[in-house]
Parts: sequence; C-alpha cells; structure tokens
Amino acid sequence: MQLKATNVKEYLEAIPEERRDAIKKLRAAIKKSLPKGFKECMGYGMPSYVVPLSYYPDGYHCKADTPLPFLSFASQKNFVALYHMGLYADDKLLKWLTAEYPKHSKRKLDMGKSCIRFKKIEEIPYELIGELLTKMSCDDWIALYDKNYKKRNNI
Repeated sequence: MQLKATNVKEYLEAIPEERRDAIKKLRAAIKKSLPKGFKECMGYGMPSYVVPLSYYPDGYHCKADTPLPFLSFASQKNFVALYHMGLYADDKLLKWLTAEYPKHSKRKLDMGKSCIRFKKIEEIPYELIGELLTKMSCDDWIALYDKNYKKRNNI
C-alpha cells in the first residue's frame, strides 16, 4: 500500500487508524535509539533515515544526488515493515538479530534481505528494534557501505 505523502507528517496522517498508534510507537522507538548523524526524511515513499549528503557527499551509488539510505519503515497492505540496510550488509548484525528475536517475540522472524515484516502489529518488539538501532553508528554504516560497494565494484 503506497501512501501518497511528501513528508513524514503527511505519511503518519495517511496511515489507516488501526495502525497509526503502532507506527507512531515504532517511529518513536527509532528516533529514541538511532545514533546521531542520520536524518529523517521521505525515501522511496516511506519514512526513512539516511546519511545526509552534507555528511557523506558521495551519496547512494545508484543515484549520487540521493542520501545514503539506512533505515525505513512502512505500513504495507498485510504488515508493517522495517527495512534495515545494515542487516543486509553485516552478517554479524543479522546473526545477532536472529538470536535475539525469539527472546522478544513468540512468532517466527519473518524477513527478507533487509526487511523485517510484522503481521501482528500488537506484537512489534519495540525494545528489540531500539536495541538493534544502537548496534551501528552512522560512521559504521558508511564504512561498511564503502567496503562492500568498493569491493563489489573493484574500486
């Protein structure tokens, strides 16, 4: 479900009422725990947290004039999604999440490469998400991104 919003406030107002509290609580958990340096904005139609071009002028390799994406969340048709690029890029972080998730949820971890899907919004593990966000600083993400991108492209 792609919501038509040009900023985060509009996005939050456009979310169906039955999900609004959960999404606002998710955003609050993110904002409370996300390390300094990341900036909130809209990216790819959803609230996102990026490394601003003022801090990392190289930008995203796909579009150099676009800030480096790190984290996003969205209210999708059948679930709430959290997209964490660090999980895709860092096996150690992914293993940590995989080991910790059962301690915070009775449901099986439902995820893709960087996407964690929460089908039962009343069971979103906000505390775990907060802890996850403390595991990678802005500088850590830039270093990991550069290492993986440059290695992949022989730079």
